Amino acid sequence: MLEKNPQSVQNRAVPNQDRAALLDRAYNLILTLEARLKRAVRGRDRVIDLITIAILADGHVLLEDFPGSGKTTLAKALGDAIYNDKPEPPITMFRRIQFTPDLLPSDITGMTVFNPENASFTFRPGPLFAHIVLADEINRTSPKVQAAMLEAMAEKQVTVDNTSHPLGQLFFVIATQNPRDQAGTYPLPVAQHDRFLFKIRMANIDRESELDVLRSIQERRTPPGKNFPAVPKSAILEARRSIDSYIYIDDRINQCLVDMANALRQSPYVSQGISTRSLVLMLPALRACALKRARDYVTAEDVSYLVPYVFAHRLELVGGADDPIKVIRECCKEPLENLCRSGLKK
Repeated sequence: MLEKNPQSVQNRAVPNQDRAALLDRAYNLILTLEARLKRAVRGRDRVIDLITIAILADGHVLLEDFPGSGKTTLAKALGDAIYNDKPEPPITMFRRIQFTPDLLPSDITGMTVFNPENASFTFRPGPLFAHIVLADEINRTSPKVQAAMLEAMAEKQVTVDNTSHPLGQLFFVIATQNPRDQAGTYPLPVAQHDRFLFKIRMANIDRESELDVLRSIQERRTPPGKNFPAVPKSAILEARRSIDSYIYIDDRINQCLVDMANALRQSPYVSQGISTRSLVLMLPALRACALKRARDYVTAEDVSYLVPYVFAHRLELVGGADDPIKVIRECCKEPLENLCRSGLKK
């Protein structure tokens, strides 16, 4: 049962009991999805928490760390955890794209081919036509391919031969990159960084979790079974609509976000601050976070939790400043304290 805020009345057209049923269904969906992911990937509870928030908030995720930390395994587990109950040809459920320096835009978007039998051209879709796309080592491809990815992530469409082809509603990119191996890489452009809702750095897991990984290899190779069911694509889309309509955000949250953005832009340690788009993307993420905490309203705690993952990769720091998280904490401290003192329900 979700904890409710008396001010959560932004849509009176829907009866309270129907709103509650929709949110409860969305909350149970989150629990089911999380259980499936935690079975496949051990010691990554925080990362799984953020990925489930991102997919419900309709935002993309960039995972960053050294090889062998579980980035690809987690992305594959997410693809396996969702099934396509309402197929949309030619869109498949999950595709993996291994990015390399010699990749061409048509290798991911698809191309127009000539059919000699009827003397016509036909579009052949590429691997981007999937609901869940794993973009492995995304920083190893050329700027031309990055531009094609940017359009897909921003507009949920690809353009080939001046014709736009829509991608699915669920379209979710989970990209990986290794920051320590710079040979043969192309830094992601600022505009593309801005399209990722979260950038998550995956640190080494603790000793007990690493032992659990070794001990559970055989178990995780077997099919999940009825205790860990996959979730339907349509249920995720319904959960997105419910979260957007029925999770309450007080206007003091909006004021806090704007104040934090202005504080970062005015900081002497920041050469380029965060965009307005990042604040817009923050709202559905806050709503999804609130639902994961079994509430139908957003609190200051939700803001404090998500701010580093939404803001850090969008900041350009001046020379000598190399810790964006520290800068964010210092600049956002006063707006968050003002939000707590305003009487907003915690």
